[in-house]
Amino acid sequence: MSVASHLARGAAALAALALAALPAAAGATDHPCFFVNQWQGWKADGPNVLYLRVNLRDVYRADLSAGSQQLTWPGSYHLVSRVEGSNSICGPLDLQLAVSDGHGYYQPLIVRSLVKLTREEAAALPPRLRP
Repeated sequence: MSVASHLARGAAALAALALAALPAAAGATDHPCFFVNQWQGWKADGPNVLYLRVNLRDVYRADLSAGSQQLTWPGSYHLVSRVEGSNSICGPLDLQLAVSDGHGYYQPLIVRSLVKLTREEAAALPPRLRP
């Protein structure tokens, strides 16, 4: 067998592997990472659900364990994020959130799940929940 035919077979095998990996790569975008400085706004749907706006067009849903009613109160409370180590958010444990009044009150929040919404799911949110 010639070198050219070995190269052609190798190229065909690589192409087949690349095509087989496409569905896995598409599934990898179900939980993409973002940097905490790309987070641009939020809205609460009750004390245990947050919607986060990332990069103007992406919306993530964060479900909290034992959230806080203060998240639903207008005006005086803020959602803050602490960065310890890397500033990339790839899962719920990376998102270190707390609710604060800016005057010393600080209640940590535990994020139990973080899911990027599809564009259709984000568009279907009622206006009061769009971050």
